[in-house]
Amino acid sequence: MREAVHISERPAPGPDPQELLVRVARGDQDAFTRLYDHISGPVFGLVLRVLRDPAQSEEVAQEVLVEVWRTAPRFQPSRGSAMNWVLTLAHRRAVDRVRSAEASTAREHRAALLDRTPDFDQVTEQVESRLEREQVRRCLRTLSELQRESVTLAYYRGLTYREVGELLSVPLGTVKTRLRDGLIRLRDCLGVTA
Repeated sequence: MREAVHISERPAPGPDPQELLVRVARGDQDAFTRLYDHISGPVFGLVLRVLRDPAQSEEVAQEVLVEVWRTAPRFQPSRGSAMNWVLTLAHRRAVDRVRSAEASTAREHRAALLDRTPDFDQVTEQVESRLEREQVRRCLRTLSELQRESVTLAYYRGLTYREVGELLSVPLGTVKTRLRDGLIRLRDCLGVTA
């Protein structure tokens, strides 16, 4: 009597996100489609846990997936898995959305308080504001190019120190040093006392 041989029915292994992300970095749209199908659920789930709003979570998840397509060449397999890289992007983007919402609420609150303040001389305010902006521009020109890039990315574009480092391809410590030195020079140029 022969025993029946049972073949375990295992599902075919899913696509390797690491391999797909490397192919996406080379512009492979088919690989991106497969990667999208593989990561969109976990990305949405993570963003939803942070934002707790399905509509905003969908929007942020889509932004993350577009960012994956745009920044895939920055992925470094030696620094971690593709899934961790993608989920880190998703978490950062979700936290940025929370911070942005909080900042917007704070701005609206300040605006409401300003509505209750007495009128001011609008022309004087505009002139003072223009002079201040020009002084800041003049002082920015006194910084080294590397300091100016770092300060501009961090304070005018709102990037984190780590994002500045990734964008400029320099270590985090270097970014922090450039920003510290640049801000000290700006403070001295603007005549701000500590």
